[in-house]
Amino acid sequence: MSGDRPPSPWPLRIAAVCFVLSGAAALVYQVAWQRLLALSTGVGIYSIAAITAAFMAGLGIGSDLGGRLSTRLSPVRALRAFAVVEIGVALFALVSVPFFYDGLYRGAPWLYVTPVSAVFAHFFSLLLPTTLMGMSLPLLVRGLVMSPEHAARTIGLLYGANALGAALGGLATPWILVRFLGIDGAVLVGAGLSAVAGLGALVLASFTKEGGRAQDSAEAISAVVEAPTTESPQPFRLWLLLYATSGLVSLSLEIVWFRVMDVLAKGAAFTFGTLLAIYLTGLAAGTFAGARFANRITRPLNAFLLCQAGMVGWTLLAHILLVRLPASLPGLAWLTAYGLRDDGVQMNPLAVGDFLAVYLVVPVFLFGPSTFLMGLGFPILQRAVQDDAETAGQRVGWLQAANIFGCVAGSLLTGLVLLDVFGAAGTFRLLALTSVFVAFAASRRIGPSRLNHALAAVIALIALFPSNNQLWIRLHGNTDPANTFVEEDAAGVNALTPRRPTGYHLWIHGRSNSWIPFGDIHTIFGALPALVHPAPREIAIVGLGSGDTAWAAGLREETNRVTVFEIARAQPRLLSRVQDGPRMVRLKSFLADPRMNIVRDDGRRRLESDGLGYDIIQADAIHPDGTMSGNLYSTEFYAMVGRRLNPGGIMTAWVPTERIRASALSAFPHAIDFGPLLLLTNEPLAIEPGAWEGRLRASRTIEYLGPARIHEVAVFMRNAHAVVRPGPDAEVNRDLDPRDEFARPMSPKVRRAGP
Repeated sequence: MSGDRPPSPWPLRIAAVCFVLSGAAALVYQVAWQRLLALSTGVGIYSIAAITAAFMAGLGIGSDLGGRLSTRLSPVRALRAFAVVEIGVALFALVSVPFFYDGLYRGAPWLYVTPVSAVFAHFFSLLLPTTLMGMSLPLLVRGLVMSPEHAARTIGLLYGANALGAALGGLATPWILVRFLGIDGAVLVGAGLSAVAGLGALVLASFTKEGGRAQDSAEAISAVVEAPTTESPQPFRLWLLLYATSGLVSLSLEIVWFRVMDVLAKGAAFTFGTLLAIYLTGLAAGTFAGARFANRITRPLNAFLLCQAGMVGWTLLAHILLVRLPASLPGLAWLTAYGLRDDGVQMNPLAVGDFLAVYLVVPVFLFGPSTFLMGLGFPILQRAVQDDAETAGQRVGWLQAANIFGCVAGSLLTGLVLLDVFGAAGTFRLLALTSVFVAFAASRRIGPSRLNHALAAVIALIALFPSNNQLWIRLHGNTDPANTFVEEDAAGVNALTPRRPTGYHLWIHGRSNSWIPFGDIHTIFGALPALVHPAPREIAIVGLGSGDTAWAAGLREETNRVTVFEIARAQPRLLSRVQDGPRMVRLKSFLADPRMNIVRDDGRRRLESDGLGYDIIQADAIHPDGTMSGNLYSTEFYAMVGRRLNPGGIMTAWVPTERIRASALSAFPHAIDFGPLLLLTNEPLAIEPGAWEGRLRASRTIEYLGPARIHEVAVFMRNAHAVVRPGPDAEVNRDLDPRDEFARPMSPKVRRAGP
């Protein structure tokens, strides 16, 4: 009989596809909007933490509102509300790039004058779209869950689908969308995905009758018999507390995992999106597995706490093995050799093995099982708390809100405090201790279990966990640990490793940046504009690096101040640790020079906001394919620098690619070409090698630079020639289209010209 036929599974499948698209769009927005907002407040850790917290806070508010709204709606109306939410997000996305870029960044810089006003600006500018995104899961749950017996499975499948979509979005955004379509193009793709998700939900709602059972599709997928629980029911507020703590720990772990991966991948622009993809794929896999078996779990609190203990336990164990196993083992021998390489993985057929190791094998090993356990805990949680189909959406919303606000706390606490105070290794330990403490306290409610043995194992792993130095030395090649120096703060990891016969290589985010003692190409880059300018009194350098560029820029007696903008507080500390070593006289004099003013701030943001004028402005040579490097290689950046030059001022630009050369030249009417270096001006600048060399041969300059550098600078000077401007169709980098940042591999010519 037709009445005995099982319900069709297609509604849940359609809803899952819609939620995959919704999740993919959300990650596109997160990556793109974070980049746009960082133009106003910089790319420093405080800015990024504030933007992330604002994004997550809106999601939490939306989860709560969506949960409350879901109790007032029938299943069909909830599906329609989900459709309205997704279409609303799509409409906002269509105007988001001009809103964030033209409206806020260009049109309202006064909103970001103080840190407090910047936080509020980020929060309120993101509030509408993130609130709508946060409402989606509770509304979809109300539309799909028709019986509490299948709530855990249905909710788990939906949550897993959303996480899987987010993983795809996180992977596609850097590797495909921003790389080929730019930021505005990527956001348009996200808007399309959101719109299709909304239209799909409208189609689903149109074929669903009020009071019908078409939504009962979880039963159609699998007739799971619910096993009775043997634990006493726990108060809902306990689950809220546990899930909030889980959010704090999981988001904090994600930040520290990214720190490890950023060093491993050597500061590549693809790292963040790839990390998110692996993180979310593990989360989705765990959620799907939990959805399948959640109804068979008889002790949900015990199982949930075991997942939390396993999450931090595997993280500790994986990093212990990474650091403490002999470096001669096959996999670790590759890691040691890779850590000594100057640059990261290049995208060509010869580097497939390195690519898979860096972007798949190592991250899956380090945190894949942990993210699986994160996801596994979610359906178990729903198994414990869902007892009424009509309130299922509300309970999901409250739990998601608690988890998200835990994530906000984790983002702010870890990004602003823990990494500065404890470093990555100390933060891992502290997060593990937090999980152990919370799990132990909650376990008192369920009596003896194997959980106590798991918590004891985690404590043992905490005791065995390596120090910050041990962790970072292994990832920097494990060569001569006694003479390797590492400094870490919230902004990143910087290291000095031995360089033969004497001196040190400087590594920033795991990538070779320069070396000391001073005397490489950075000396020429710093000295050249200072010798060309008639009287450079005020000089600004974006990026400290080894200090070589800033030191060389201060060679003229006329110079009153050299202001160096540097995000990382750890960088001056690192340099000061070796200033008393052999051949470090110039480094020591640089650090003691009262004219050198090191300002901890994002250089682009500070130049735009302080309104000061400079005689020379130079961005220290950084790799053009590094994370956020596009902010210093865009036409808009060069144009802004031109507005900050005093009359007769010089902008010094390292131009390692044709796009960067075209970008710099498009912003200045006059330039002198020195090959990999351009001197750019607003007024005509004569080529006068005789006058320049006269300043170079002055006794103060010879004493300052040393005889060995004088000849090298002179050779560079003699290569000066009039610039050949690119054609009108030449490609350039723009703020919204940072092509070179996402363009690996680089040509051999570019690599030879690098720092």
